[in-house]
Amino acid sequence: MNIAVKLMQKLKDRDTQNKLKVYQEKAELIRKRNLEAWDDGQLQAESLRLQKEAKSGTPLDELLVDAYALVCEAAKRKLGLQPYDVQIMAAIALHERFLIEQHTGEGKTLSAVMPAYLNALTGKGVHVLTFNDYLANRDAEWMGPIYRFLGLTVNSVQTGMSLFEKQEAYAKDITYVTVKEAGFDYLRDTIALDEADTVHRPFHFVIVDEADSLLLDEARVPLVIASESASFGNDGNNGNDGICFADVARQLQQVEHYDFDEFQRNVYLNEAGSAKAESLLGCGNLYENHNSHLLMSLNCALHAELLLKKDVDYIVRDGNIELIDEYTGRVAENRNLPDGLQAALAAKEGLQLLAGGRILGTITLQHFISLYPKICGMTATAQTSAMDFEEIYVLQVVQIPPHRPNIRIDHPHRIYTHKEAKLKALVEEISSVHTSGRPILIGTSSVKESNMLAEALAVVNVPCHVLNAKNDAKEAEIIAKAGEISAVTVSTNMAGRGVDIRLGGGNPKQAEVVAKLGGLYVIGTHVNESMRIDDQLRGRSGRQGDPGSSVFFVSLEDELMLRFGINKAIHNLRQDEALEDSVLRSKIAQIQRVIMGQNFDIRQELNCYSDMVEDQRRILYEERLRILKGEKPMSPSEQRVRLFYIDEFWADHLAYVSYLREGIHLESLASRNPIDEFHTQITHAYEQISAKINRESANMLVRLEGSNDPAMWEKFGLKSPTSTRTYIINDQYIQNKRNSWTTTTVLAYYLRKSLKPIFGWGKF
Repeated sequence: MNIAVKLMQKLKDRDTQNKLKVYQEKAELIRKRNLEAWDDGQLQAESLRLQKEAKSGTPLDELLVDAYALVCEAAKRKLGLQPYDVQIMAAIALHERFLIEQHTGEGKTLSAVMPAYLNALTGKGVHVLTFNDYLANRDAEWMGPIYRFLGLTVNSVQTGMSLFEKQEAYAKDITYVTVKEAGFDYLRDTIALDEADTVHRPFHFVIVDEADSLLLDEARVPLVIASESASFGNDGNNGNDGICFADVARQLQQVEHYDFDEFQRNVYLNEAGSAKAESLLGCGNLYENHNSHLLMSLNCALHAELLLKKDVDYIVRDGNIELIDEYTGRVAENRNLPDGLQAALAAKEGLQLLAGGRILGTITLQHFISLYPKICGMTATAQTSAMDFEEIYVLQVVQIPPHRPNIRIDHPHRIYTHKEAKLKALVEEISSVHTSGRPILIGTSSVKESNMLAEALAVVNVPCHVLNAKNDAKEAEIIAKAGEISAVTVSTNMAGRGVDIRLGGGNPKQAEVVAKLGGLYVIGTHVNESMRIDDQLRGRSGRQGDPGSSVFFVSLEDELMLRFGINKAIHNLRQDEALEDSVLRSKIAQIQRVIMGQNFDIRQELNCYSDMVEDQRRILYEERLRILKGEKPMSPSEQRVRLFYIDEFWADHLAYVSYLREGIHLESLASRNPIDEFHTQITHAYEQISAKINRESANMLVRLEGSNDPAMWEKFGLKSPTSTRTYIINDQYIQNKRNSWTTTTVLAYYLRKSLKPIFGWGKF
């Protein structure tokens, strides 16, 4: 097996080298198209010629050399930037729809301009999807002079823009926008009752920046558009229900009533716990079908109580629950848990829940990005997840060599027996290095750990900047200075920050001093589940051949170590010194590889649920779009009526899908495959939608008596919701629920069902 893997890798490496050789040759051709002697007018005339060629149908591949040569010259004249050969090679790979791995500091932003310009020549529009509003605005303004000089238009989309402002931004040749805002705008378009209220053009070509974060880490994040809804009424029924289940959860004891699964990612009742819960709820057999909603609510309460940690998974601020993004460690704006768990978490904290409103439309980031006919992306860390990119997006990874060799030193992990020893060693190491003036960047696991480390450093008089806020512009400014002499920067995660850390903060004299000190020193306070996330942190040091080094501090009490029982393999008593054990280090790397494989399998399994719903949505939306654009012969009133009922019954379908998804794991108790059962039930439900739309539309048209008066439409309620809200569902909980039914739970179910008549358990 190893021989086969090595052979496959050898073939892939040879293929990559052949690609890079071709790209290098093309880069040389582009260099030879020396346009220095041309005046501005000649360059702009050449750009106009290329636009005409592209719009007349000339293949873009035939225009690539001329187009890229133009961009290189325009970048030099307008921004003073001369693209390196490796940047041009990256730009060629992007046009050929590859995912490029380009090291931090190698100039991905400029690399993206060439394929964006080339593909925008057709007039069909290009989207560059970024991580946050700040980066979208920054890159559009920074690279804008190149596009405008060559006769193309560019803009960025920002959260909070008006409908007209967004229509203008999306109408530009190149649009920089966050993937989430573009997705929300798409959802708003899907419920528009008038084409004039839509913002997107047909999708064409997309470049995804920070592709690993957006295409993998957040790929399954569902974007949601819902009707606006107020908080629960004063009767407090829903709130009281939540508080009741929270109270029951607190009265159950670990081991006696419930246990965690082997990965501590789930909690489940045992036989005694089921009996205790039934007694407290007064519901009879908890596992009867009519009690399934109680069982789900109790599961949610247990998850909220035991698995969601305050100041780690969420914070409470101004009377509201705000989730913390697991990948950035920052407060995630506009993000909710699935309804049942969100309600349980609110009850746990004694807060009033703001109801989510009726869901009108939803799409995962993965499905949204797959709407683009042409996809490419760029990131500093892709190779370790190459299999995922190919499987999910049919995107192959091409590693672009750096402009200068990487001389960063990556030290072996320093492993300690317990957390206190690790923290003590961290503070000593940071304090010692800080006295030399060498800049330090520290990556932590959570907001809580960031603050705790900052407090420990303050005690030894080491000042630091802590990055875990929501102000992206301010954070970018801090990151830009993280390479200055004596700078100490503590960050929850470096993914999606989008800012280079230059030695000396960009000051040449300071840079020289910092280089002599060893460059930027990167310290990780833990290892992540994914090696790719660790590599993102490491990659902040050693940009463009700079000196630098990295090291990770690990405790056997870290969550990852506990989950896999690594602490049990070490029989030493608690000690302050680091463990010198190379086998232990290799074991940690093996764990990371295992988890990456598990997460891949989980994504594949969970996609089985969302893919079919998305297929149904696309079929229905194609029909809706034809009606909206007037491609079907019908009167204005019939158009309005049919659009309205398509939206109504699709919203009903989504509610049914959500209900099924919450409880589908119960099907395993009846020896049925949950995925197969889910598909069967939603297929049956979807097949009824068309008949419902036809029936209700016919009834409404009779009531309207053929009137095309908008006032009549208003009278009969044929209008869009008065207001909507968009948010993101953090559905890691759904992922964890796949193991809700263990052997113990299934046995408990059958025992109670079979013994109920004998012992009269139904009365409890």
